[in-house]
Amino acid sequence: MDQLWYFLLYSFLGFLLETGYACLVGGDPDRKCLLLLPLCPVYGLGVCAVLLLPGWVLRSVPALVLLGGLTATAVEYGVSLLYQKLFSVSFWNYAGYPWNLDGRVCLPFSLAWGLLLVPAVRLVHPWAARLIPLIPAPVSWAVLAALLSDLLVSSLVLRRTGDTRRLRWYRLRPGERSAAPEPGGGQAKKQPRSL
Repeated sequence: MDQLWYFLLYSFLGFLLETGYACLVGGDPDRKCLLLLPLCPVYGLGVCAVLLLPGWVLRSVPALVLLGGLTATAVEYGVSLLYQKLFSVSFWNYAGYPWNLDGRVCLPFSLAWGLLLVPAVRLVHPWAARLIPLIPAPVSWAVLAALLSDLLVSSLVLRRTGDTRRLRWYRLRPGERSAAPEPGGGQAKKQPRSL
């Protein structure tokens, strides 16, 4: 169950980072990818994948920045592809950024991934690794049930509508309908994802 909590922790920290970045640059501060939970799963999956790298990578800052950044970027590309294939949506688009690959990843934010991994792995993770095992199993099972429920409902909403804005139910006015999705899926007006 430790991996569940790592995923949740880094997904939540990613949500906070995304929201803060969006506020700083004047973008849309609503950056979550689930219906209810304030999580950006790509961060949780990216950091969990990096934590699976050999110990020598995690102990070496240059290796962590380079190999960790590449690993997280590969996860980001895969998650973007998964969203597109399963739900015909895109939560981010780097098409306007230099050195992008299909608009799913780009060099500037791949470098940011690498740099962000240093404090995540060297500062946050040791603290989390000490505290997470103290969480009682029933709490973990309840949280897992809540996460799976949110993932299921969010998937159904995305599959049915093809519109990421539908996950923002709390921002839609009564009777308001979101705009039709663009050809190829996704929301009518996408905000670029920061990291």
